[in-house]
Order: sequence, then C-alpha cells, then structure tokens
Amino acid sequence: MTALGPQTRGDGDAPARWEQTVGSGPRPGTGPEWQRLHPLTPLIAALRSVVLLVLVLAEDSRNRSAGVSTTLIILGAITFVLLLGGLVRYAVTKWALDGATLRVETGLLRRDARQFPLARIQAVDVVRPFLARALGLAEVRVRLAGSGRANGRLAYLSAPVALDLRARLLAGHHGLDQSTPEPAEQPLATVPPGRLVASVLLSPAAAIAVGLVIAVIAVTSVSRAATAAVGGSLLVYALSFAHHTWKRVADQYGFSVGLAPDGLRIRRGLLSTVAETIPFARVQAVRKVEPLTWRPMGWCRLEVDVAGSAGREQGTSRLTRALLPVGPTATADWMLSSALGLKQFELSKPPRRAAWKAPLSYHFLGSAYQGSVIGASKGRTKKTTTWMPLGKAQSIRWVEGPLQRPLHLATVRVDAAGRGVVADLRDRDSEEARRIFDSLLLASRSGRHSAAGKAPGPETTQGADTSPTSLTAPARAADGTAQPLRDGPPPRGLTYGQPPAPPSELA
Repeated sequence: MTALGPQTRGDGDAPARWEQTVGSGPRPGTGPEWQRLHPLTPLIAALRSVVLLVLVLAEDSRNRSAGVSTTLIILGAITFVLLLGGLVRYAVTKWALDGATLRVETGLLRRDARQFPLARIQAVDVVRPFLARALGLAEVRVRLAGSGRANGRLAYLSAPVALDLRARLLAGHHGLDQSTPEPAEQPLATVPPGRLVASVLLSPAAAIAVGLVIAVIAVTSVSRAATAAVGGSLLVYALSFAHHTWKRVADQYGFSVGLAPDGLRIRRGLLSTVAETIPFARVQAVRKVEPLTWRPMGWCRLEVDVAGSAGREQGTSRLTRALLPVGPTATADWMLSSALGLKQFELSKPPRRAAWKAPLSYHFLGSAYQGSVIGASKGRTKKTTTWMPLGKAQSIRWVEGPLQRPLHLATVRVDAAGRGVVADLRDRDSEEARRIFDSLLLASRSGRHSAAGKAPGPETTQGADTSPTSLTAPARAADGTAQPLRDGPPPRGLTYGQPPAPPSELA
C-alpha cells in the first residue's frame, strides 16, 4: 500500500489518494504502510490544559505571597510534563488503511491494537476544536455499528488528509474503490445567526433573567441593603445565563444539514466546528418541539433520537441530536417528509373525561398511528410531537394507572432503543387502548420484517384492522408493504460516483 505523499491531484487542492483499493491488501511480503499523526498533535494536547492553568495560577499568585517567578516556574514545569506526555503519545500512535480495514495502534506500556472493518462503519465525523482549527488540523472519529461512542479517534491530522481519509472510508464502506470521490450532499436547511440568537433570547431562561432584573431594580429603589443581599445571587444567575447563551450560540452557529447516501450530514460551530453524520438506520424517533415563546414566530425545533450509548465527546455527548435547532414549522415538516420519509397525519384527541386526569396538558394530548408510524403529542406550555417508526419499537406496554381506572382510561407506551425514547398514546379509552395494543404488536412485527427486507409471516398480518379510518389501521403502501423510516437505498441522485439531484427533485 502506498502512503499519502506530497503529490496533489489534478485540481491541486486535495492530497493525492492512496493507490490501494478496497480489498487489495498490502503487497505480497510487505505489511501495511503505517502513518503517524500530525507533528503538532503534542502541542495541541498541551495547550488545551495550559490555557486553563494560566488562569488558575494567575489568580493564585494574586492571593498568595508567591511571586511571578514562582508561578512561571510551576507553569513551565507543568507545560513540560504535558508536552512530554504528548510526544510519547505521538510516538507510540500509528494508523494504516489496510485493504478493507482501518488499523490503529497506540500505547507505551500496554499496547492497544484496534481494527475497524470498513463494512461495519456507521459514520465518520470530522471535528475541529478551536486550537486545532487555528493550526489547520482536524480529528477523525469513526463509529461502528452497535456503539454510540467514537470507537476510533485520530487526533490530529491535517484538515485535507482528514477529509480525504473520511471520503476513502465511506467509499470503502459502500464496497467501492477508495479513489471514488465522496458525493456532494443535497442541502436541506440552514439556521441564520440572527434567528439562532433570537431563539435563545426567547427561551424561558431569558424571561426569568429579565424578571430578576426588574425585581432588583424595584428592590434598589426601596433599600440598598436589600440590593447588596440579593446581588450575589443575581450575579451567579447572570453568569449562568450568559454561559448558557454563549454555549448555545457557539455550538449551533452556522448550522446546516444536508442529505447524503450515508445519512444526514450536519455542520455547525463557531470556534470549534463539528461535521457529523447521522445514519438513517440509527434514527429511532423524531421529535418536533414547539415552545410557547416560539409559536408566535412560527418556529420549532426538530430533534432525532439516535441509537447507541451516550458518549462524552465534543458535540456528540447526547443521544438526542438537533436536526434543526430553530426554524419555521413548514421547513421542519418538509424535512420530515422529504429527508426522513415520515408522512405526518392528524392525531386524534383522547376522550373528554381525560381532562380530569390531565387538566393542564389535555389541550396538547393527541395520538394515532398510521401505516408503520406512531405519532403522539403532549405538553403543557411546550408542545412536543414524537414520530416513531414501528420497525424501531423494542417493547409495547399497556398501562392503566390508579387515576385512569375510575375513568376507564389506559395508555399504550412504545419504547425504542435508547434511554427515554418513548411514544405514548396517552389516556385512550380502555377498550380502544386494548385494540391499539393488540394491533401494534402485529404491525411492529411486520415493520421489523419490512425493515430487514423479509416478507412478514402470515401471523403478522392476520387479524389486523386494515380500514383506513381506524386508529389501529396498519395502512400499507401501494406494494402492500409498510412505510418505514428512510433506512434503505440512498436518496435519488445521491449515490457514489453520480452528481447530486437538483433541489426541486427533493422538494
């Protein structure tokens, strides 16, 4: 296998691709050509900690009698240790793309050798923290099937090499020659900075901050002693709100989402940028959130629940990912239907007697299922609507609480993979809930068979209600199959080696 060299392709912008193709393996009698991380990697690892140490030691030197020279000596010693550790890590870490396998080896006292088959890759993300971005570097994170964490991390490579490696890994995952260029994505939506800032200022935290400021002004006019008493608490809350606002704006700044064969590609970030991919097959449910203060503007937030264990990485530490941090409801609905293949339908209200059990949230309660998709809404002041494909259901429960039994009500709860990924058909009539429960068992089994590409057995279709108006009707597509979340072939015009489709084709 030939390593990346200084040559460039015809366009002169991207590094030359390696000559090896998927499945070719190394030449006979030779092993894989190992690569090193970028030489500036130890510097970035040290600087991230040195910045914090400078602030801590500067504050400590002011409060103690120790002079500036002592502080500089301590800072220099710590910096040297961090640089030494980074140099050791750089020296013992190597990686290679060996045919259809990415190999990463690291460790000084205990060697850690990992192999990542390209066929099992779920996503390849490129993350650029602030310091790495300033030096033109990037981190590559590889996620395999069955894990929400980045199983393989290469921190750091030069940005062109990282992007080229990502394209090669994705081409190999699709069984193509690694020199196949990555297809252009179809843009779906962007979030203007002004709208992002306005959404943060219209949050409940901002309303509370304004209320506290008014209260302090009122107290100041009465007594300065009272102002001094509450000033500390107000300062803590003001700093907390400022941190929350800055983090939200910095993380979601420049947010854009696009449609690609391997999933939904998201790019975001102000100082530190993140380019991540959400594979279609890992999406368990989609949630549309409409806060009270956003509804006059016609805005909502679109979220997706992703299967896997939560990691603690930059920009990917939550199971719930924002597919659209803030945007018009019409844009969110279009993304649901065009990008994810989820057709929305009208949700039916529970019986009026359910208002005795949930008087503050009855106005938003609604649920239904049609085809292979469940829809459920809830909320008091913030309306949340969840759409879940039945093929993702892990369990279906019939719940009848002590407050529901006297009112002859029951809830059907559908759980998907992940913590708290639930779609509740709340407070339905007991008889109706029983019919829903029985029908969902059959429909979910049929949906899983459909998602797996198998024909459902006779036991999955017999006895199911097929009337189009029934709440329990498992409506079918024209070919008689259920309508799952988009996890099959790539979208039209977005296949490897072909140009992307024009925007009108997906609209």
